[in-house]
Amino acid sequence: MNNTMNHVNDKLNNHTDHEQMETDQIKEDSQNGNDTVNNAVNGGLEEAGAVNQDEEMTEDECRAEALFRHTFDNISKLKESMYSPAVMIRNLPWKMMIQMRSNQTSERQKSFAFFLQCNAESDSPSWSCHAVAELKIVNQKNEADSYTRKIQHLFTCKENDWGYTHFLAWNELLDPEKGYVKDDKLVLEVSCKADAPHGVSWDSKKHTGFVGLRNQGATCYMNSLLQTLFFTNKLRQAVYLMPTEGDDCTKSVALALQRVFYELQFSDKPVGTKKLTRSFGWETLDSFMQHDVQELCRVLLDNIEIKMKGTCVGGTIPSLFEGKMLSYIRCKHVNYCSQKEETFFDIQLNVKSKKSVNESFKEYVTVETLDGDNKYDAGEYGLQEAEKGVIFLKFPPVLHLHLMRFMYDPLTDTNIKINDRFEFPERLHLDEFLQSKEETPAIYILHAVLVHSGDNHGGHYVVYINPKGDGKWCKFDDDVVSRCTKSEAIEQNFGCHDEDMTIRYCTNAYMLVYIRESHLNECLLPNGDLDIPESLEERLQEERRVDAQKRKERTEAYLYMNVQVLLEDHFYGHQGNDLFDTERVNYRVFKVKKSYSILEFMEMLSENLNYPLNQIRLWPLEPRQNQTIRPSWFDTEVDLNKNIMEAAKNECPWTVFVETLSPESGLKELQPFDNESDVILFLKMYDPRTKSLSYCGHIYVPISAKVVELVPELRKRAGFPPDTPLLIYEEVKPNYTEKIANLNLPIDKSLEELLDGDILVFQRSDLDMESFDLPTAKDYFKDLYYRVEVTFCDKTLPNDPGFTLVLSQKMGYDQMANSVAAHLGTDPYLIQFFKCQSYRDLPGNAVRCTFEGTLKDLLMYTKPRQPKKIFYQQLSIKINELENKRQFKCTWLNSKLKEEQELILYPNKTGRVSDLLEEAKKHVELDPENGSGKLRLLDIISYKILAVQKEFTTLDTFNPAAGTKTYRIEEIPKDEDELADDELLIPVAHFQKEIYSTFGVPFLLKVKNNEPFTAVKKRIQKKLEIPDKEYEKYKFAIVMLGKQDYIPDDDQDLRVTLSQFRPHTMPGGGMQARPWLGLDHVNKIPKRTRYNYIEKAIKIHN
Repeated sequence: MNNTMNHVNDKLNNHTDHEQMETDQIKEDSQNGNDTVNNAVNGGLEEAGAVNQDEEMTEDECRAEALFRHTFDNISKLKESMYSPAVMIRNLPWKMMIQMRSNQTSERQKSFAFFLQCNAESDSPSWSCHAVAELKIVNQKNEADSYTRKIQHLFTCKENDWGYTHFLAWNELLDPEKGYVKDDKLVLEVSCKADAPHGVSWDSKKHTGFVGLRNQGATCYMNSLLQTLFFTNKLRQAVYLMPTEGDDCTKSVALALQRVFYELQFSDKPVGTKKLTRSFGWETLDSFMQHDVQELCRVLLDNIEIKMKGTCVGGTIPSLFEGKMLSYIRCKHVNYCSQKEETFFDIQLNVKSKKSVNESFKEYVTVETLDGDNKYDAGEYGLQEAEKGVIFLKFPPVLHLHLMRFMYDPLTDTNIKINDRFEFPERLHLDEFLQSKEETPAIYILHAVLVHSGDNHGGHYVVYINPKGDGKWCKFDDDVVSRCTKSEAIEQNFGCHDEDMTIRYCTNAYMLVYIRESHLNECLLPNGDLDIPESLEERLQEERRVDAQKRKERTEAYLYMNVQVLLEDHFYGHQGNDLFDTERVNYRVFKVKKSYSILEFMEMLSENLNYPLNQIRLWPLEPRQNQTIRPSWFDTEVDLNKNIMEAAKNECPWTVFVETLSPESGLKELQPFDNESDVILFLKMYDPRTKSLSYCGHIYVPISAKVVELVPELRKRAGFPPDTPLLIYEEVKPNYTEKIANLNLPIDKSLEELLDGDILVFQRSDLDMESFDLPTAKDYFKDLYYRVEVTFCDKTLPNDPGFTLVLSQKMGYDQMANSVAAHLGTDPYLIQFFKCQSYRDLPGNAVRCTFEGTLKDLLMYTKPRQPKKIFYQQLSIKINELENKRQFKCTWLNSKLKEEQELILYPNKTGRVSDLLEEAKKHVELDPENGSGKLRLLDIISYKILAVQKEFTTLDTFNPAAGTKTYRIEEIPKDEDELADDELLIPVAHFQKEIYSTFGVPFLLKVKNNEPFTAVKKRIQKKLEIPDKEYEKYKFAIVMLGKQDYIPDDDQDLRVTLSQFRPHTMPGGGMQARPWLGLDHVNKIPKRTRYNYIEKAIKIHN
């Protein structure tokens, strides 16, 4: 039971008290629901119109609504919660629940509490069911005087009852004059209408013949559209016939759509869409972002149309959805008409201030008169009065109407939803909107209504579909499909239902799909007429079988364990410590039942590896305390019948080396191994000439044997001449490789703590050791210990994958720079390095070229188990010079005021503005005609020029990386290079209505004292290259201290006064306010929203 249940007002009885409906006090009663019913409820359940109650309930448990009554006895003695018997609606049990509630502070203030309870006995935590109900106390004197109140609620596990804690005052209920109680009996009635439930007890296929689509998070908008397209059967047929035999099953949109349609047609359960959205190229986040269903419709149909071109179903999309209209402008007084024929795939209709679809269509084709300031430019005829409009030439078989429920509100600067009532008919007549009648009447049958509940920030989509065009409607709400009435599908989605609380105010139609009556049979083929290619059906059935197998494996995963098997082949080519690299080795993984014995596992290995049982032996790979992983003895004969989990010591996965008999041995089975007297050793050969290791197999050796006895076998394995002198080492652990000095000692005394799996490394000793970088195996392993893979990423490229080099952690700065420069093919001094930030994968502080530490020091802040990264950027000047300079970011603006580019300059740290400008000249192209060859530096803030910097100003006073101020460099025009005493450069900026709404590129303009302001305006127009018609709409204002003083348009004699534009000293001295000339006009630059994630455009990437 919920803790705080807000009741709704009783409009019928003008009951306006707003009680807080709390059920905390009676939780103890409700916990014993069944007992309470048995002990406290008397009387029978009377259901309106029911003749045989049991038979009716069995047959119609899935019904959407029911009216039921119950008589409660001994009502005056009501102490605990009482319940009516359950009535089944939408396959869920519904009960009345009543209580006597008393105010703890005043015993007199008792009230009668009346609730509707749903599915209270369910243990499911995720079910929900929306319902509206009328709760009634039946007046036993005169039923017309019964007391009624309404509720609307989404019933859930946590809120499974809803109603009123103060339905009626207790004394009023028991008052004999009122007639509610007779013979101490109370008759209650509930009329309940419920939507199909989610998460429990609803079989869509059984009740409707159709199935829904699962919601991935916020994909209800897509689900509604997909159902609409699915039931456009001709389109579904064309999708089935698209050739997808060679398509990538993860990236093919066509195949994914075929899969969804096939599952919708043949599955008994809700269908998933993850493979479809994955084929779109969408990330997981895209599935949790609600998009515009109209935009998705266009993008998806465009994608399908492109993929259909050149196939047997090419042209299907245009043949179904394409209409034609004629746009025209016709002059009234001259014989001139401009017209253009256009195609359309949907029509957007205005909802605001329109009553119906028909009214919106009339507005759509309304003729607009172009006169006055808005005359049409008719070329050689000049400006003419004209009529502008559109007329439809052809309507398509399937007509998509998008209702413009979302509109931009300039007052709030946001999109708002229009919930106004907007009617649409079941049969739509459109002949009157055609230029000339077509072969068949333009009469359309309503096929689908896509409905949105919510506001412009989000909400929920459902779709009502008339699958066969026969007036029998179904509601598709994600994974739940239910039958519904024509009124629910049409009238109840007109919008703005203020008086009817059974329909939510913000729920209304958003998109309509009509099918031309004459094309109804062609577009809505019966399912039996759909031709699904046999190859496609086989492929999809195979996918279903594989998916079912994977699901089975997931559910049975706890019964299995993974065994990672390594063969001797895995050890060849390994150049590091131990026998293999745990991070790179490609194990052969066996999925083994945990109940298997070792014998059963070995039989599995024998079958898979194609070796008899007597030719394989298990050697579990176990970690030692010295940070190595080596094979260890496993007594197969003793432990043959041991459980595999016990043998693995509960390790999962269990890693084993499987020794197999070499075909070259000539033996029929593996030679015996005595764990008491033998040891298995693994052999590696080191070659200092190539600085590489070669794996030379393994060998069984008696513990008592001397090391020198192994030398002939080692020479043979390496292919050395019989008399080749050898050096032999033991690889103990990383960075610890010891030379065996005395080869005449027994093995158990020559090796440190002799164990199975020890490794011997040998090499020739007759080479010129001094000529090699790493002459001995010991040197090699020492170098290996400090070896590290470093990924270098270009700092200037977002998400650059970079390149990886193997370097030594002991390297200094110069060695690292040389290695990177060699890879990039550049000078090491033309590279700057940056450390990786410790808390995120981004470049941090720059590394000075005088850095005295090692590579290990640079990598010390890298997260463990993450790739080690260093960022870099290539330079145009040497790093040692750069470190005596400072980076200065600014923009360059050409003389046309149109092409801005970013400049990154490197002036001396102690330099001045003049040095910066000289540096800039090397990187920009000057204007030879109108430029002076001199540059200037401007401070820009909020699209306004703040100041022009003096050339002698030192650069250490600037901080281009901080704050909202930016810097701009531009060439001084010739006519602005030298100013007379009566001339001044004034800053000019663009704004729209409010002076704080500045935008665009500000600029400096030379004005002359007492010159006509009309000349200034012409100069600005020429500078900005604005057409006359557009420039007429510009207004001009002098702006200072947050106020604008508009310059009159009609004053032709107005002249420039320089004092108006000179800096004004503020009261109190010190500060100066600088006026600027403002150009007030419409901002045509596309506005960037702060919430890009909400308005992100839909893209299908594949």
